[in-house]
Amino acid sequence: MPDVAQASKHVPVPVPKAAPEPMTTRSRVVAADQTSAWHPWLSALIVTVSSMIAGWTIGWVAIQVSQDAAPKWLLARVSGIASLVLLTGLVLLGLMLAHPRGTALRSLPRATMLRIHVALASFTAMFIVLHVVVLALDSYAGVGWKGALLPLGAEYRPLPVTLGWLGLYAGLVAGITARFAGRIGRIWWPLHHTTLAIYAAVWAHGVLAGTDSAALTFFYVGSGFLVIATAISRYTTDPIRSSHGGARP
Repeated sequence: MPDVAQASKHVPVPVPKAAPEPMTTRSRVVAADQTSAWHPWLSALIVTVSSMIAGWTIGWVAIQVSQDAAPKWLLARVSGIASLVLLTGLVLLGLMLAHPRGTALRSLPRATMLRIHVALASFTAMFIVLHVVVLALDSYAGVGWKGALLPLGAEYRPLPVTLGWLGLYAGLVAGITARFAGRIGRIWWPLHHTTLAIYAAVWAHGVLAGTDSAALTFFYVGSGFLVIATAISRYTTDPIRSSHGGARP
């Protein structure tokens, strides 16, 4: 009969596996950032492509109706509509970020929404530059470089075009100062509060300068209503109070 003690020496003893280390708060944040780092740019890209498709469709329909195949005008109109679509999203997102109850209303982390905000601002600037350059190069449009760079310099509807000029340069000031907020102090914050006036000027520019504004009535009314309603909510809502009686940041 074999010795039990000797036999037990040849039986492999299972080694218990080490329990995984608990994930710390920092590691969770890093993992979440790595997982969602591409989400802001993807969201902004989807909005941009959607606005391009919408703008191209509207411009194509307008050309078919007018039977005037003007490629530069089509490109200028598409880029202008796309710019307003992106600017509307940019302003709405900014109002949500500054909303007193933004934490309760936001479904995404604040850092992610800030990245989307920056991405939308970049795409908006690109389409605005395209819009301005094409109009300046199109002799048929009656804007030229004079109208693009100077107030009341356009031959075509100088006042509506100047509203777009004001929105362009005021928007550049607000965007650039916000970009360097950490270096120039709090001066960027009051300048950023002018974005509603900037949006109003650009919105009026689109309505008054566009030759097909009547066909875009639903778009202009809808975008204006969304911004006004969100702005009213942002400036009339009381901040959430904490249990200590102070406003929650």
